[in-house]
Parts: sequence; structure tokens; C-alpha cells
Amino acid sequence: MSVLRDPRLVAIGERLREVRAVVPFLSSKGGVGKTLVSVATALALGRRGLRVGLLDLDVTNPTVHVVLGIRPGSLVPREEYGVVPPEVSGVRVMSTVFYTLGRPAPLRGEGVSSAIRELLSITRWGPLDVLVVDTPPGMSDELLELLTYIRRFSSFLVTTPSRLSLDSTARLAELVARRVAGVVLNMAWEVPEEAVRLADRLSAPLYVLPYDSSVEVALGSPERLAETRFARAVDRYVAEHVVRLLQNRR
Repeated sequence: MSVLRDPRLVAIGERLREVRAVVPFLSSKGGVGKTLVSVATALALGRRGLRVGLLDLDVTNPTVHVVLGIRPGSLVPREEYGVVPPEVSGVRVMSTVFYTLGRPAPLRGEGVSSAIRELLSITRWGPLDVLVVDTPPGMSDELLELLTYIRRFSSFLVTTPSRLSLDSTARLAELVARRVAGVVLNMAWEVPEEAVRLADRLSAPLYVLPYDSSVEVALGSPERLAETRFARAVDRYVAEHVVRLLQNRR
């Protein structure tokens, strides 16, 4: 079926009609903690009383469920004129893991694009203040699909102080330069000048999150994760920034 004639593209706009803000978290490389930052942000916003959705856009290797402690097969989205995401710790969660049950999904190219269109077109989020999107690392098909189908969003770039991570993040920033809400320097042992220059070039704030060894043992427990120094910093900086974005849109 031609993309131009794909009826799912019309459905995507309708599914997102009641979502006030879409906030993707992007990274140029894996291993920088992007999923942890996105999940911690969604949980923090939920604790603040906002209506929050969390979409794991990595259709081939989803990991949001690991952070939340969702065992594949234990939850099933309710089917009702589409699918209704289950709620976990005050956040509506959608992921392909609900259907793959944790098995590998070796998709590429058009297979990835079709899976994303299907996911976006069938998910009934309902009224949301924020839809947090955890994207795969790099300039992936998933990211390019997001840029195509969701025109209005405010993203956060997640990096570490590593020069390799910062250099590749600067290239990624060229794709979304006008839609960057902030730069998140995760697991920071220092604040390199390159990170400051990147944030300045994007006219975006730089948020520094500490390395916190207690995060690893808190994986799978949203309650324990919320008690970590890392999650408190995410709440204080990133979640607070999202709240300000919403207030400016009133």
C-alpha cells in the first residue's frame, strides 16, 4: 500500500488530537540513559497530577517495560475501537512488547515504518497533558517516522559527558534544532565545554544529572526509582521544564 494512501496516517492525527504536548527523548548513541530519563520524567509528571502517556517507540528492542517492572505477557492493552494503553504507576504505557512478549522483532526499513504507523494509529490515548516518547538511539527509522507524522513536539537530547556522545549528539541536533526543549547531560562526572556550547547553539537549557549507582538496583520498581538522587534531579529539572512548557501553551 502506498504511504500516501495509507488510511493509518489519517488515524494518527485523530488519536493524538486530545494530547496537549508530545515530548520525545532522543539520543545519538545507546547507553546514555535515555530510556531511564524518559521513564523517570513520565513518572515524575504523573506524580504531579498530570495525565501522562509513555510510548516506547523502539519497535525492535523496547526496554521501557524493564524500567517499569512490566513482565511481558502480564499486561494486555484493552481492545475498544483500537487499543487502550494499560496504566502503570499513574502513567498510560504503550509498547510493542505487549504483542511480541519479549521475543525479538527483526524488522527493518518498511517493516519498521509500518509497525510504527500501526502503533500510532491504533493507540487510543484519550485526553493527555503530555505524551512522553522514548525513541531508539541514533538517526533511526523510528525517529524519521516521528518527524514525519508528529509535526509539533518539544524534544530533549540526552547525552553523557563523553566526547563521542557529545559529537554525535551535535549531529543529531541538526535534525531537530528548532524543536529542542533542553539538553540533558546524564551520568555527569564533569560538565564539558562542548555540552555548554551545544546548549547555547540550540538556545536550550543544559540540565546536569548525577551518576547514581542506586538506579541499577531500582530498575523494575517505579517506587524505588523515585527515591533515587537521579530521579529527584529529573523531577527538579526535566519534569519541571515540561510543566512550564504546558503553562506557556495555555
